[in-house]
Amino acid sequence: MSGDIHPGNEAGLEPQILLQGYIVGNSFTDKPKDINERVPYAHRMALISDEQFELAKSSCDGKYVNPDPVNIKCLNALRLVDECTKHINDVHILEPKCKFMSPRPIVSRSRQLFLEDDPVDLLSLSKQEKLWCRHSSYVTSYVWANNETVREALQIRQGTVSDWIRCNRSLSYEEDVPRVFKHHQLLNEKGFQALAYSGDHDMIVPYMSTLNWVRDLNLTLDEDWRPWIVDSQVAGYTMKYKNNPGEITFATVKARTKFLSIYFPSLVNN
Repeated sequence: MSGDIHPGNEAGLEPQILLQGYIVGNSFTDKPKDINERVPYAHRMALISDEQFELAKSSCDGKYVNPDPVNIKCLNALRLVDECTKHINDVHILEPKCKFMSPRPIVSRSRQLFLEDDPVDLLSLSKQEKLWCRHSSYVTSYVWANNETVREALQIRQGTVSDWIRCNRSLSYEEDVPRVFKHHQLLNEKGFQALAYSGDHDMIVPYMSTLNWVRDLNLTLDEDWRPWIVDSQVAGYTMKYKNNPGEITFATVKARTKFLSIYFPSLVNN
């Protein structure tokens, strides 16, 4: 990542990489903290009631990840939260939770919710499922990425990859960097520009957790919360912080109009 590129440039490593800024989107920055924001986010988005949120907050002392196994009140409160959210598509809470999504443990666990992609399964979806499920559109990515002309253009050595698979979970590696906040601090101190954006309906890494670490950089507010516009429509909201010469812009990305056109065709077409 960019946090490793800059020290390499300073150390004189070759090849030198021109780095002027960077973008992160819906990214884990401090994974335990990011996951912990899912319960407050569920409350803010009306997925759980005020009473359920207050019960979880008081019983768990605001700590919802890896709760004390002897804290029965906290476990019961989190079970109530899970009952209200387990059928929600965490990737985009307005979209249906399709049958080929991976199973979901209880909300208190550090879980990974990704597709167990199977292009054959995707291709066999009914017309109705293809209408509702965003992941049916991923079929074309398999066709594209496994095309020999594309592989040649990307300079992929023959024999290194048999079939490209989206979100390949069979790779043998360990996730050993749970926190990258210090990289954002370093890059900001060195004067780089950054954009940190979040989908406002993403519950995997809620926008609230991204905004929290941006604020934890303790920078000066340069532009306060305001809408940003695309084609005369609000596309999200943004604010900017500065630490001359470094700066970081935070932005939310509003729910996509594709799904508004499914749920509210008269609203979109008029």
